[in-house]
Amino acid sequence: MSAASAVTDATFKDEVLESDVPVLVDFWAPWCGPCRMVAPVVEEIADQYMGQIKVVKVNTDENPSVANQYGIRSIPTLMIFKGGQRVDMVVGAVPKTTLASTLEKHL
Repeated sequence: MSAASAVTDATFKDEVLESDVPVLVDFWAPWCGPCRMVAPVVEEIADQYMGQIKVVKVNTDENPSVANQYGIRSIPTLMIFKGGQRVDMVVGAVPKTTLASTLEKHL
């Protein structure tokens, strides 16, 4: 079972913006090669920080309004939300160390 849960346009507000803990949002699409490369890294982060953060995935093909709302132009885009606000963002397939250090700043 995946540690990262899927979020839709309909559940984004409840799952991300109203979360009590920081949320890492992975904006991705099934056809995106770099998204598939970064997916295991996102899963590792979800396991490593379980209880400290929530990790969710948004399929931009199926949920275009959230992607448009946050100006997603290229995927994968990983955004960190805290207190309902976007506090940081990483674009592209990045190594786990980069993602972890970005997250650490907001814990």
